[in-house]
Amino acid sequence: MTAHAAVKIEKVAWQGWPNCYRITNGEVELIVTSDVGPRIMRYGFVGGQNVFKEYEETLGKSGEPEWVLRGGHRIWAAPEQQPRTYAPDNGPVHIEINGDTLEATEPIEPTTGLQKQIVVKLAASGSHVEVLHRLKNTLAWSIEVAPWSLTMMAQNGVGITGFPPRGKHPDVLPPTNPLVMWAFTDLTDSRLILGKKYLALRQDPKNATPNKIGHFNEHTWAAYSLGSDLFIKRSRGEIGKTYPDMGCSFEMFTRNDMLELETLGPITHVDPGRSLEHVELWTLNKNVHLSAFTDDELDRVLLPLLSF
Repeated sequence: MTAHAAVKIEKVAWQGWPNCYRITNGEVELIVTSDVGPRIMRYGFVGGQNVFKEYEETLGKSGEPEWVLRGGHRIWAAPEQQPRTYAPDNGPVHIEINGDTLEATEPIEPTTGLQKQIVVKLAASGSHVEVLHRLKNTLAWSIEVAPWSLTMMAQNGVGITGFPPRGKHPDVLPPTNPLVMWAFTDLTDSRLILGKKYLALRQDPKNATPNKIGHFNEHTWAAYSLGSDLFIKRSRGEIGKTYPDMGCSFEMFTRNDMLELETLGPITHVDPGRSLEHVELWTLNKNVHLSAFTDDELDRVLLPLLSF
């Protein structure tokens, strides 16, 4: 066991995988498995629910020839392409522990030449987590790629994101951000809640129809309300850079089995042997009750929690 201040990192068995690592400060805990990945498979209060999705039929398994959903949090390479994006991550990863920080590094992907790494640092108290995502180009030539951080949330919650600050006509005439649709996006979907400041998407286990929507915000953030737990993640969007998917720094996808909160970095020219990085900041809040998904109610509940 490794300890730094109040953070403990210990090797444990979890959900059928014998080689997992539990990171905890006594208030919240994360589980990172080294049997597959890199994946963060659990984030929750100690003794509480996992706010991340777990696909029970794939837990504890490894070595599959194709990419497997599995659940949890992962890093991908954007824009989405077959087969590059869906390179399998079903084998062992290397774990390195430095004090309160855990690094999970996969072997070089034979089909892409990329090497993916997730670095997890939990605060000594509270729920604050810094998650650094790294893509390394091990090929002999340069590539154009963007980091893409995807968190699969458990069923029966509501995903929420916010737009850049609103203004009034004619005081603010230029556009402030894109709102991006896919071919299967349905704005009439009853799961979708469009406000002036916010966008929300309900996860419905009875609705198998996929829906997805994206946007750009310099101060990218997303939340997931699951019972009385509220998960928040934030990242930085860089104005003036080219982002995947018609300019998205954030995307939200759902169907009957999960809801996914996705942040993206800019498309970057990565020379041989070089890496690019993308950072998310996470918090988990308890006893958070949303009575509605109106702008006023979301202002009341979310604004005090978005200041970390």
